[in-house]
This record gives sequence, structure tokens and C-alpha cells, in this order.
Amino acid sequence: MADDGQAADQPRSRGAAADEQARATLVPLAPDERPLPLLVAIGVCAVLAVAVLVGGLSIHDLAKHGGSLPGAIFLTAVLVALALGMYRRRYVAVLAFEALLTFQIIVTSLALVVAETLLAAGVCLLAIGLGGWLFWKLVRVMGRIQAGERRSDP
Repeated sequence: MADDGQAADQPRSRGAAADEQARATLVPLAPDERPLPLLVAIGVCAVLAVAVLVGGLSIHDLAKHGGSLPGAIFLTAVLVALALGMYRRRYVAVLAFEALLTFQIIVTSLALVVAETLLAAGVCLLAIGLGGWLFWKLVRVMGRIQAGERRSDP
């Protein structure tokens, strides 16, 4: 039977060893560093917030279109909070934005299934591709944010 201290130090599988190696290579973000994917996500969030607010304020019979002004204001507030959280490099804000990206990719994939024109299909594919790219790039940013949090904990 192996010593418990020795067993705890050894990874249980090759996958665990690969995870540890990947974590060890992550360099925490510098104090004011904001990688390009994070800046893109902040920009997307801010543009969406403005678009939702302008749309909510400019459409006269919003309820007829399935929306409401309080709903638009709430969604704008959520998007602004996400943008600020990501600007402050908060892990939870980036994770929440990735959840929204995932939802967008799924809904756009479903829209692709029912697209009736090549233009609509092309727009769907572009949105899926750009959303997937941003999602993938934000995964590493999240790891770097978390690496900094892990190393700064006592």
C-alpha cells in the first residue's frame, strides 16, 4: 500500500497531469492588463447595452413586438454591469458573459436550421463563428484571471 502523502502528490491520470501542466503555464494578468479578447467582449457588451436601450426607447408599441421598456432597461443594466465587471477583470463577469455567448450560439444555430435565404444562413454562420471565437479566446483569459486570484490568496 502506498503512503498517503505520496499518493496525494501524484496525479491520478494523464488528464490530471495535463491539467496541472496547463495551469502551471498560465501567467496571471498584469495589474492593468486587458487582453484583446477581453476588450472585444467589453465592447460587444457596451454596444449591446446601447442598442437595447435605444431600441427600447425608440419602438413605440414595444409590447406588440414582445418587449417592454422596463425589460429593456433591466437588460441594459445587466449588460452594463457585465461590461464593468469584465473591465475590472472579475472572473464571474467573464463567466456570465460566456454563458450569454453560449446562449447566442445555440439560438443562432437553431436560426440557421430555419434560414430561408443564403444571406440569412451566412449571417447565422458569421455570428456562430465570431461568437465561438470569442468564447474560445475568453476561456484562456478566465484561466489567467483565476491564476492571479489563486496566487494572491494567502
